[in-house]
Amino acid sequence: MSKIAIYPGTFDPITLGHIDVIKKALKIVDTLIVATTDSANKDCLFDTDERINILKRSLFNDIRLSQKKIKIISFDGLTVKLCKKYKASIIVRGLRAVSDFEYEFQLAGMNKKLDKNIETIFLMSDIENEIISSKFIKEIAQLNGDLRKFVTKSVIKSIKSKFS
Repeated sequence: MSKIAIYPGTFDPITLGHIDVIKKALKIVDTLIVATTDSANKDCLFDTDERINILKRSLFNDIRLSQKKIKIISFDGLTVKLCKKYKASIIVRGLRAVSDFEYEFQLAGMNKKLDKNIETIFLMSDIENEIISSKFIKEIAQLNGDLRKFVTKSVIKSIKSKFS
């Protein structure tokens, strides 16, 4: 039986920190579904279709990860329902700092209450990518900063098209 995991997030835009988590997840699951969603709490720069295209270009063209092991989708609703739809038993969540842990811990607990058969695993990006957040990427881009240490070439191109 293959291990299928869902990595949910807004990915607005995807960062090298997200990519670190994806690479680590691929070492422990057979299939990883990267699922982008619109969050009511976040002001997204890119719409869902744009984010899906950026995810595909970043992961498959820039980083050259296997399209056989990664599926990129959009969703709305509960992550546990998405897990049932795709027969995933694992939710992957990335942690950057201790400040992320409390929220992520509560979220994992709620998901476990909603479906006791789904486990949440927490993966940390490498130390050089811990500080990267999509919010900071957008702020740096607005101020014409250098994004090369934080995101892929495809993300830089997409962001520049938004701010030019």
